[in-house]
Amino acid sequence: MAEQKKMVEAITPMDEDFAKWYTDIVKKAELMDYSSVRGCMVIEPYGYAIWENIQKDLDTRFKKTGHVNVYMPMLIPESLLQKEKDHVEGFAPEVAWVTQGGGEKLAERLCIRPTSEVLFCEHYQKVINSYRDLPKLYNQWCSVMRWEKTTRPFLRSSEFLWQEGHTMHETAEEAREETLRMLHVYADFYRESLAIPAVIGRKTEKEKFAGALETYTVEPMMHNGVALQGGTSHYFGDGFAKSFGITFTGRDNTLQHPHQTSWGVSTRMIGAIIMVHGDDNGLVLPPAIAPIQVAIVPVAQHKPGVLEKARELQAQLAETYRVKLDDSAQSPGWKFSQYEMLGVPLRLEIGPKDIEKNQCVLVRRDNREKIFVPLDRLSEAVAEGLQAVYDGMYAKALENLKAKTHYAHNHEEFLDIAKNKPGFINAMWCGDTACEEKLKEETGGVKSRCIPFEEEHISDVCVCCGKPAKHHVVWGRQY
Repeated sequence: MAEQKKMVEAITPMDEDFAKWYTDIVKKAELMDYSSVRGCMVIEPYGYAIWENIQKDLDTRFKKTGHVNVYMPMLIPESLLQKEKDHVEGFAPEVAWVTQGGGEKLAERLCIRPTSEVLFCEHYQKVINSYRDLPKLYNQWCSVMRWEKTTRPFLRSSEFLWQEGHTMHETAEEAREETLRMLHVYADFYRESLAIPAVIGRKTEKEKFAGALETYTVEPMMHNGVALQGGTSHYFGDGFAKSFGITFTGRDNTLQHPHQTSWGVSTRMIGAIIMVHGDDNGLVLPPAIAPIQVAIVPVAQHKPGVLEKARELQAQLAETYRVKLDDSAQSPGWKFSQYEMLGVPLRLEIGPKDIEKNQCVLVRRDNREKIFVPLDRLSEAVAEGLQAVYDGMYAKALENLKAKTHYAHNHEEFLDIAKNKPGFINAMWCGDTACEEKLKEETGGVKSRCIPFEEEHISDVCVCCGKPAKHHVVWGRQY
């Protein structure tokens, strides 16, 4: 038993220190390692395999909506970045600059991209001439750099991997449709592939993206009640197009400016998966993105026929699923603990007694339920087991979201909930940024997460100032 616990003894219990628990899992599951550059990390093979599965899934969704992938340069000339005033002001504190190349001082500073709006605009100015050239539905997978003061693996790092979609449209209506379409692509992905429910809605003016007219967000809740901005989609109008001189000849033969969107998600999603689904034994991975969906552990593998049968099952399942057969010299107990740490959705155990009975044992990672399965229906049982794991994970995450969602009808109630009950607070707001800032200051960090699409009438007045309310806002602390 002591050997079986070997892998998990070093994990700080979640309820004791959530931040330390998170770091322990990131390290023990070998998702990343620290580099010599502050805020930059090495994404190790298992962590990168999770990202590859996320990328493949999302890329398929993007292509189904007509998007194509491109690649823009890493470096942005300072003069190009300065073309959109609000945008550059929003990113100025986080920009990293290249000032020297090949031993010589550069005539103009080059910014390492914190995002790529200006690069896409420079390109679009050259290739958009007529309404026939629209829409432009581009996406790129790349890394960006933002010089963060405080970093945490996957959640906030100076360099991170992401995708950023940048599109141009003939009309404002088309661009707004695109903005909301891609927000729902993200929300669907969180729900269907990551088993994570989320609140979606529009950001307030204070919280919207630099240079955007409207910003929409996916806001999942972590196990401890803290929000994570899981993905954003922005409508820019024609502001960037005017700044960059992007015009096209319209259907009425007049010169017009196209309307722009951008949208993105990042490796921060890996942090969300850990903090929504993980437990004190390690990761719990949704089947859709798990690098290993089924881990086969032979029991008493030294006995005749056990490894042969395990390899036969591996070959059978590998046609459909991501399968690993562990025939290493480690004990079965050690392997059980190992694959729990790695969050593998299903563990398949096969030993001499199972072979005699023409069965195996499937163990679910989410609740450790053991299922005895006849070998002649193994494929069906694995499919059912993976679906059951997803269902269990989603139900647990949804229960946590509901349990930690609160309602405040007045200022006193808001402050009490913020102090004593972790989670989201639903409350009314007058629309004044000063009230947002006051509530954040009074609560030590509770911010507006979004104005949900389905607003509720909680009361008639703002929870902060008591003036007539304009919107229902979801509030909460964030990573």
